[in-house]
Amino acid sequence: MIYAWGMSRGSREYKGPFGRLTGAVPIASPAVRKAARAVLADVTPLRGSADYRRLWFGSTVSMLGQQMTALAVSVQVYRMTDSSFSVGLVGLFSLVPLVAFGLVGGAVADSMDRRKLGLVASSGLAAMSLLLAAQAVLGLGQVWLLYAVVAAQSAFFAVNSPTRAAMIPRLIPAEQLPAANALSMLSMNLGLTVGPLVGGLVLGLWNTETVYVIDALGFSASLYAMWRLPAMPPERAGNASKDGAGPRKRASVGEGLRFLNSRPNVRMTFLADIAAMVFGMPRALFPAIAVAWYAGGDGTVGVLTAAPAVGALAGALFSGWLGRVRYQGRAVVLSVVAWGLAIAAFGMSNWLWLGVLFLAAAGCADTISGVFRNTILQVATPDEMRGRLAGVFIVVVAGGPRLGDFESGSVAAVSTERLSVISGGLACVVAVLLLAARWRGFWRYDAKNPTP
Repeated sequence: MIYAWGMSRGSREYKGPFGRLTGAVPIASPAVRKAARAVLADVTPLRGSADYRRLWFGSTVSMLGQQMTALAVSVQVYRMTDSSFSVGLVGLFSLVPLVAFGLVGGAVADSMDRRKLGLVASSGLAAMSLLLAAQAVLGLGQVWLLYAVVAAQSAFFAVNSPTRAAMIPRLIPAEQLPAANALSMLSMNLGLTVGPLVGGLVLGLWNTETVYVIDALGFSASLYAMWRLPAMPPERAGNASKDGAGPRKRASVGEGLRFLNSRPNVRMTFLADIAAMVFGMPRALFPAIAVAWYAGGDGTVGVLTAAPAVGALAGALFSGWLGRVRYQGRAVVLSVVAWGLAIAAFGMSNWLWLGVLFLAAAGCADTISGVFRNTILQVATPDEMRGRLAGVFIVVVAGGPRLGDFESGSVAAVSTERLSVISGGLACVVAVLLLAARWRGFWRYDAKNPTP
C-alpha cells in the first residue's frame, strides 16, 4: 500500500478507512509509484467515469455468476443422466443461439436505445438463473428443461454483450479504450478462473440451487449499472447530436457485413483472431496429452485448461504499458505470432511445468491481441455500426475455438497429438503473416490516425 507524508516533516500520516494514522508508516518513493503505474493495469477509466465503473463492476459480478452457473448446470446434467455426452450437449445448446443471436443482437443494438436493450437482456439473464433455481428446488429432473434454459441464457447473452461493447466508447475518451479493454479482459479472465472455483466451493458446501440464486442476485449489480446510464440511442453519421441522439432507422445484419467487407483494418481484427483460434487452439487434445505426455489424469487436464486463462489474467494485470502503443495493428500481428510460437513450443515440451509455462505465455499474448483488436474495432467503427460489429466479434470468438477443436482433433487422428499441436502453432504464425502481407495497411495502423 502507498502512503503519504503527513503535515509535519518528522512524521508520516495515512488517512485510511478507520481515520488518520500517524507515526512510522512506510511510504513508496515517487519512482516506485511511477513504475507501478507504468506496468500495472491502468484504472483511469474506472476513476474517470462513474457510468463505466458501475458497468465494469456489474459485468465482473455477472461473469463470476455465469461461470458458477455453467459449472452447476454441467454437474446437474451429469447427476441426472450419468452421461458425459449429455453434458457435452450443453455446449451445443449454448453455441447455436450464441452464433445466431450474436448477429441479430448486434443489429438490434444499432436500432434502439442501448440502455433499454441492456436492461431487457440483463433482466432476461437474471430470470433464467431464477428459473434454474426453481427447477432445482422443485426437483423436476428434466434435462430438456436445462437445455432450453441454457439456450435462452445464451440468446440473452448474445444480445447483452454487443450492447455493452457498443456503449463503452460513449462513456470514456478514445485514448482510454486500450486501458478499458484490458480491464474487460481482466474481468473476463477473473470470471473464467475464479468463477468455477467459487462455484465448486458453493456446490460442496450447499447445492446447485444456491449457485443459481447467487447468480441471479449478482445480476442486480448489472441491472443497477444499466439503470443509471443515460439514454444511449445509436449516433447516425452526419446527424449525431451532443447527447448521442439521432434519427432512428432499422439496422440490418447485411449492412454490417457489407461495412466489414469494405474496411480492411477492421476486418483484419477478425481474421487475425480466426488464424489464432482455428490453427493454434489445442484444448481438444488436452485429455490425450495429459496421459500420453505427462502420465497424468483429470487433474492434469484441469491444469492445462487453466494455464492459458492464468496467463491471460497476468497479461491483463500488467497491462499498464498498452495505452502507450501507437501502432496497434502490428501489436495484434506480433501478439498472434507470439501465441502461435508459444503453442508450438508447448507441443515440443516434455515436462508439465514447462508446458504450463508455454500455455500461460500464449494466454498472455492472447490478452494483448484482444485488447488491441477490441480497441481498433471500437475506434475505427462508427457508432451506428458498433453493435453489429460487436455481434460479429461474438460469433468469431464463439466459433473460432470450436473450429480449432475440430482442426486439432482431425490432424491428431491422422498423425499424432504432438504433430497436431506443433503444426497448428506454426500454421497460425504463417497464416497471420500472410494476412499482414496481403493487407499491409493493418501493419501501419496508427492509433493517432485511425482508419477502418
